[in-house]
Amino acid sequence: MTMNKEELLAKAKKPAQDAMRLHPFYKGKIEVNLKCCVRDIKDFAIWYTPGVAEPCKAIADKKELVYEHTNKGNFLAVVSDGTRVLGLGDIGPEASMPVMEGKALLFKYLGGVDAFPVCVDTKDADELIKFVKMMQPCFGGVNLEDISSPKCFYVLDRLREECHIPVWHDDQQGTAMVTLAGLINALKIVNKKMKDVKIVLLGAGAANICTIRLLEVAGADMNKIIMVDSKGILHKGRTELKEEHPVKWELAQKTNGEGLTTDAADACKGADVLIGLSKPGPDTIKKEWIESMADDSIVFACANPIPEIWPWEAVEAGAKIVSTGRSDFPNQVNNSLGFPAIFRGVLDVQATGISDTMCIAAAEELAACAPKDGMDPEMILPTMDMWEVFPRVATATAMKAIEEGLARIKPSREEIYKKAEETIKRAQDQTKAAMEQGFIPDPPAE
Repeated sequence: MTMNKEELLAKAKKPAQDAMRLHPFYKGKIEVNLKCCVRDIKDFAIWYTPGVAEPCKAIADKKELVYEHTNKGNFLAVVSDGTRVLGLGDIGPEASMPVMEGKALLFKYLGGVDAFPVCVDTKDADELIKFVKMMQPCFGGVNLEDISSPKCFYVLDRLREECHIPVWHDDQQGTAMVTLAGLINALKIVNKKMKDVKIVLLGAGAANICTIRLLEVAGADMNKIIMVDSKGILHKGRTELKEEHPVKWELAQKTNGEGLTTDAADACKGADVLIGLSKPGPDTIKKEWIESMADDSIVFACANPIPEIWPWEAVEAGAKIVSTGRSDFPNQVNNSLGFPAIFRGVLDVQATGISDTMCIAAAEELAACAPKDGMDPEMILPTMDMWEVFPRVATATAMKAIEEGLARIKPSREEIYKKAEETIKRAQDQTKAAMEQGFIPDPPAE
């Protein structure tokens, strides 16, 4: 039975209520555990002084041995300056900690990655870049998170160019990758090709801007892509963007071949795809906009906690396939399907970077993991409980890194998959064992 609006809103509020009850109970979500044996205190002489001096000297002679003698190859920094945290805006680095711990939890449970929240007390882009570069000796990769736009583009571009470890901004690349995966299957269902479809992107934040970049690499026609921000369609007459937002200005030159200059309603006319990553709804996307779209239209309404339009309203207006960012509706577009697996893959080949084509390889494999060959209009993506998805996407990412010369080591496909599978299973089994043995206590009753 379909829930009414009040029931849906009550359901949407429940996680927040539980979070305020359980975060103080657990005092965070992650901790540091040992991975080596401690048979008695004599083992300290191996793991610390005097024995530890020998691996130190070996690394001093050959830096690459740090991957052999330490856990650098599985350490990841989740870095944020707290300037754009979820939908809360600039709330500061301390207030961003619960999100970064949550990210670290997902990295560990879904990807077997040892991730650490690193919340930095600066809003200066160059200081943040310098800070991340200085951390490289300790970490195998960096996940940037919740950094305000347009600063996030500058920070990511600089770090991708200047770092010798992979740097990824999940708000950009993660959302774009999972969106592309969903779109691959949605287009397959409606029998349309990427190069032929007209795509409207509602919202011009980090996620949609990166989505355009991936769409271009994946074969979309930039002339058939239209981006809409809070002031209307991006077009060549929006000269204020030159100074205010150079990235948007660049897109205004490359997209919108029709030369439209008005608003979202006009942009949607005849469109095949509408991707909303804008302000929460309902009624941010109008039913009449969808009614004006092409036959068998695809609508991704991914604002949280309330999508830009309720899914049933989009279907009533004529949409063939509808996705949201929520788990209680079909076709959830969820970053968590992407980032744990991608970093599992890049860490296992000691990659030096994450290219757009690696993201596309991950998106294609993620799409291939959907049930029924991705042909179910209500399940165009797998769900997070399908744990076998993560080693598959990790393997696809790692193999593309090897192909592109971005991997320091080159294990076989079988070796990559086996290691990813074992590492992820170990992380999940450890969590279950800790719960069963009481090291992680059950949450208190409500």
